[in-house]
Amino acid sequence: MNINIVSPINQLGYGIAGLNICKALSKICKLSLIPIPPIDIYNEADAEVLKEVILNSKFLDFDAPCIKVWHQNDMTQFAGRGLRIGFPFFELDVFTDYEKHHLNSLDAIFVSSAWAKEICIQNLNVKEENIFVVPLGVDRSIFNESYKTKDPTNKTVFFNCGKWEIRKGHDVIFQLFNDAFTEDDNVELWMMNSNPFLSEEDQNKWNSLYLGSKLGSKITIIPRAKTQQEVYNIMSQIHCGIFPSRAEGWNLELLELMSCGKHVIATDYSAHSEFCNDSNCFIININEKEKAFDGKWFLGQGNWAKITKEAKDQAVRHMRNIYDKHQNNTLEINTAGIETSKVFSWENSARKIVQHVQLLQENRSK
Repeated sequence: MNINIVSPINQLGYGIAGLNICKALSKICKLSLIPIPPIDIYNEADAEVLKEVILNSKFLDFDAPCIKVWHQNDMTQFAGRGLRIGFPFFELDVFTDYEKHHLNSLDAIFVSSAWAKEICIQNLNVKEENIFVVPLGVDRSIFNESYKTKDPTNKTVFFNCGKWEIRKGHDVIFQLFNDAFTEDDNVELWMMNSNPFLSEEDQNKWNSLYLGSKLGSKITIIPRAKTQQEVYNIMSQIHCGIFPSRAEGWNLELLELMSCGKHVIATDYSAHSEFCNDSNCFIININEKEKAFDGKWFLGQGNWAKITKEAKDQAVRHMRNIYDKHQNNTLEINTAGIETSKVFSWENSARKIVQHVQLLQENRSK
């Protein structure tokens, strides 16, 4: 089977998804990649794969289906004249008219979760049988439980990764940390959240919010990692990821931590509900939604999870639970998280893409 794909290749969310989808698809079909520039890649083996699939596009199969891994408001440019399949990652439960215009133009839509599929069904004119769930994956050759680290100070380290945004609960995490712990507790919070789309002034405001808080001396701001291996090196040292997110299009870092056997605390809402459950995650229950408004990226065009006092209190209890277990040497590895990560592999993503594309082509030929 020939498949064309249009996607960014970089160290941001869409770029990492695009890279890993390309790597997995190239093993089971003839793939032609038309990259959305700029390409940002540091791994030589990955570069070799990309070189091959980009070269394939020189003799593009113009009748092959084309998948565009990109934002829902920009589904214009595809390669060839085959089926036009969009693969966006969105966070809200309502589309703008602009987004609907682009998404309704597609022959089919791939989404990462059942949550996202239901939103498409409710908002779009695309037939339900042409909307498919293709969960994203995790690279267990990098993110796994094989690390051998032991901190002699026995500090319990909480961690969050993801660009600075209110949507991701970054206005809440430092509050939870300050409420859960005191100066006497042997605990730290590591934040790796550099946002390339923010000004230096805005970045500094976020940094100051954390470092200037009550337990700021126990908080470390980590610069953005350049490679997935660097991300893993940091994740291997922590004990629990904290994600009080209002909405996510997937939340790859959460799955990567699970794959490392780390414990995670996360809201029971949006795309990561595809792989988070009571066995592999300390769930923060969400009982209400509110208008999605942060004054910058989201201006009330949809809804997201409301982080209520009850939700905050539940998150604090989870953090204390993790801390107490670690300090008492009873915090075991997250084996359920590891098993989940084995199911949500990039190979599985590629197989589902091929399966769905074959079905679409069969239906078109009838």
